[in-house]
Amino acid sequence: MAFTAPDPLLVERFRHDLHAAAGGVPRRIGVAVSGGPDSLALLLLASAAAPAAVAAATVDHRLRPESAEEAATVARICAGIGVPHHILAVEVPRGASVQARAREARYAALRHWAETEQLPVIVTGHHADDQAETLMMRLLRGSGVAGLAGIRARTTLGPSALLCRPLLGWRRHELAAIVAAAGGDAVDDPSNRDERFDRARMRRRLSEAQWIDPLALSRSAAALAEADETLDAVAEGLAAERLSTGEGWALLAPAGVPALLLRRLVTRALVHVAPDAAPRGDQLGGLLDRLGKGETCNLAGALCRGGEHWRFEPEPRRRV
Repeated sequence: MAFTAPDPLLVERFRHDLHAAAGGVPRRIGVAVSGGPDSLALLLLASAAAPAAVAAATVDHRLRPESAEEAATVARICAGIGVPHHILAVEVPRGASVQARAREARYAALRHWAETEQLPVIVTGHHADDQAETLMMRLLRGSGVAGLAGIRARTTLGPSALLCRPLLGWRRHELAAIVAAAGGDAVDDPSNRDERFDRARMRRRLSEAQWIDPLALSRSAAALAEADETLDAVAEGLAAERLSTGEGWALLAPAGVPALLLRRLVTRALVHVAPDAAPRGDQLGGLLDRLGKGETCNLAGALCRGGEHWRFEPEPRRRV
């Protein structure tokens, strides 16, 4: 399949955004390509920006009969532009929360691919419209600073790989135009319009609300991500002064610590004694209220005692 290369100005814009997201242009880049317009545009931009550095992978979730042929189509596209391609087949349990389970399986497969191929950076095609959808859904759920930071521009994917989203400053229609100008046909995934899923409903509502600017929402999410990182850094310094830990216990001095920071210190203490006991939102607020009253309570495997100092330890095993 022959494709026309993207406009050089768009390639330079992408190179700048990749540098910002990844902290430089990496020596090798893994591109996650589903075959949809967003990821195809990402593939075309990345292969033009760093021709010899790009490899691509398609995760076949095997949730639709067409998925195998769609992955094969991406393989043919990659062969046509000289990009090595892998198909990563995964098993996704059916039933409730299928999209969340598919996401977990997808990132596990990409993590393994990055490790196997020694790829320092994996990029995905998330864009400003995706970010706007995420931010609005989390606002409606009452998320705090960390949740409202939305889709992060850079996260860790494994011990030696970064997951980067260099297109968060791009609109969906811009990416579709790149694919159309290149002469390509993108895969149409009907689940993107299936309003049984929250994201599909939000996508339709945002498309109808012309007064909402996804780029402005994306900038807000980026500002909140910066605020979240700042709070984490301050909490790190406070932890050295206020949080003591040992094997199977953590002790926190809460006096005078602002609530936003106290939440982070308590989360650190909980994760130390019981990795599955990291509450969010109202659950965490309720825990802080009870500890502030000097109460003792249990939370997902952790025993928490209030008082002048808050003590955390694993919940004793129940006798059978």
